[in-house]
Amino acid sequence: MKLVSFFRKNLTPGIGLSGFGGGRVLDLNAIDPHFPQNINAFLAGGDGLLDTARRIQERCGEHEDAFLGHEQYTLRPPVPNPSKFLLLGANYRAHVEETGREIPEKPVIFGRWAHTLIASGEPIRVPKVSNRVDFEGELVVVIGKEGKSIPLNRAWDHVAGYTCFNDVSVRDYQRMSKPQQWTLGKNFDNSGPLGPWVVTRDEIPHPDNLHLKTLVNSKVMQDGNTGDLIFDIPYLIELISSVMTLFPGDLISTGTPGGVGDARDPPVYLKDGDVVTVTIEGIGELTNPVLDEP
Repeated sequence: MKLVSFFRKNLTPGIGLSGFGGGRVLDLNAIDPHFPQNINAFLAGGDGLLDTARRIQERCGEHEDAFLGHEQYTLRPPVPNPSKFLLLGANYRAHVEETGREIPEKPVIFGRWAHTLIASGEPIRVPKVSNRVDFEGELVVVIGKEGKSIPLNRAWDHVAGYTCFNDVSVRDYQRMSKPQQWTLGKNFDNSGPLGPWVVTRDEIPHPDNLHLKTLVNSKVMQDGNTGDLIFDIPYLIELISSVMTLFPGDLISTGTPGGVGDARDPPVYLKDGDVVTVTIEGIGELTNPVLDEP
């Protein structure tokens, strides 16, 4: 299933199912008002709610009045308010090589805040204080089940699904100090495109072998595969949950492959008028225009 979060025209939030063509979404709350109106609570409902949503999808022809056309809703990031969003730095071998670093023995993990997240179609903003804005296409793991100290062999039980992410990075702020300033460089407003939906885990049985591309103005800039990950998803879940409890709706971004703009000669940075697309096999396309900050 493809789970989406949206605002209706009356600005009330909702969750639904996508993938029906024509940009339509099936409003789950319109079918059953007992459905949670945010995806964190929906995922916390476990397999019961997921199975109910699947049955609705299978019988979607019975719910024509619950479909919303693309003009009747505004897409949100599929998980608009995760309790935590943790990201990996230097987790693809090709990206480590292009930056001249050594393969890390342990992962570099940093955080993002929910206020940075934007939906597919919303503009990435080039801030007034920098013109070194870079793209980073990434696979994000969406947690579906609460857990602490999760062992490797139970890690997949805590995964609800996957989505696309563009870890837009302001490079001069990232490197304004030594060691690098991950927090400032990765948390500018309107710098975290996420989506367009969450694809449930049952539809992607092998997330360790997914083709990922990032295109700028239709030109392929990153072309990688999740098989190049240094630290895989179960390891990351085990490590992170040894420190903190993971909750439904929490996000773990697995890092970016080679080809980032900052590592090119000459560098390629995002500018007003560009269009960036992140595509991941089995998930879909996340596309965002780039505009200067007003």
